[in-house]
Amino acid sequence: MAGESISTLILFIAAMLVAASVAGTLVTTVGGLTNSVDSASDDVSTDIDTDLEIISDPGSGAIVGDSNETLRLLVKNTGDRTIPQDGTELDVLVDGEYIPTHNISITPQEEPVWRDGVVAAVDITLETPLDAGEHRVQLSVRGAESTFQFYYGGA
Repeated sequence: MAGESISTLILFIAAMLVAASVAGTLVTTVGGLTNSVDSASDDVSTDIDTDLEIISDPGSGAIVGDSNETLRLLVKNTGDRTIPQDGTELDVLVDGEYIPTHNISITPQEEPVWRDGVVAAVDITLETPLDAGEHRVQLSVRGAESTFQFYYGGA
């Protein structure tokens, strides 16, 4: 009879140790998941707060520069956060070709920073001169995209 009590007590203690170790592992895992979700939600919140819109007139002759190697687009920050003027967060495609950051210049109009509601002139220097015909420019910043199509008649 005493043997049954001791074996039952040993099994009970073993079950408690297993339960405690499982609970400890679960608490650590849930803590890690919570931190990951918090971090991801901050990134998503920043992405949602970022938006832009190209407001240039596609029929205007002011888009293509004199040497047809530069483009100037007027872009309005319609999001809730300030976009850096150094171009590091701005991805530019011209006719499907990626334009490197060093070929992009951003100049906010009437404000020192490119914050909500401010229009900026985005100057793009092309590697090769623009041919006559239809062209497409796509700007992307933190997931927000704006596409602009225009016709260039040639030099």
